[in-house]
Amino acid sequence: MAAAKSNTNWFAIGVSAAVVVILVVLGGLVVFLNNQATAPGAAPSSNEAFDAETGAISFGDGEDTVAVFVDFQCPVCKSFEDQFGPQLEAAAADGRITLEYHPIAILDRFSQGTDYSSRSAGAAVCVAESNPDLYLDFAKTLFDNQPAENSSGLTNDELAAFATQVGADDAVSCISDETYRKFGVAQAKSHDIQGTPTVDINGTRLNLQDSADLKKLTDLIG
Repeated sequence: MAAAKSNTNWFAIGVSAAVVVILVVLGGLVVFLNNQATAPGAAPSSNEAFDAETGAISFGDGEDTVAVFVDFQCPVCKSFEDQFGPQLEAAAADGRITLEYHPIAILDRFSQGTDYSSRSAGAAVCVAESNPDLYLDFAKTLFDNQPAENSSGLTNDELAAFATQVGADDAVSCISDETYRKFGVAQAKSHDIQGTPTVDINGTRLNLQDSADLKKLTDLIG
């Protein structure tokens, strides 16, 4: 009996190989883009008031630590600051607490694609890195000029101008260059922030909707 003749379809094999190569390339591209999207970006430098690893800008040296996580796009954060900000700062100044502010970003979706939450948090980090003693003035200015949700937010030029307004001229180029644009998102993920404002006392997270938890805060700063 004669041996069967081989009919290898080299064209089909070539097409299959090309498809495999394309899928590998696309898979690699997806991984690269995901890594780029979640990368923490440039790392700021710490100083005596600013911990670049935790993102905390600290005031006072009290035994109890109150950490406040804020998004400058968040209207409730503005209300919280209006209500409790002066008491928090007074308690820190009196040595009753150590007050930590953490600028984070979770509300970029409410700024028409401009990522205002990320840019404003990054701007605050620029100020904290170069002029930490002016952070509170800068943060208050951002809240006083808070853009409406679903607007495009403040421009980088406006953020830089507010830095100049409070005396933080050293932060202007950092803000304009969006050096720490990714920092706020990375910090929100690192601290598992699901909503703002978020408040921790000595590492324990409060439920600000619970009267007993709110009393823990007011007892410390009242």
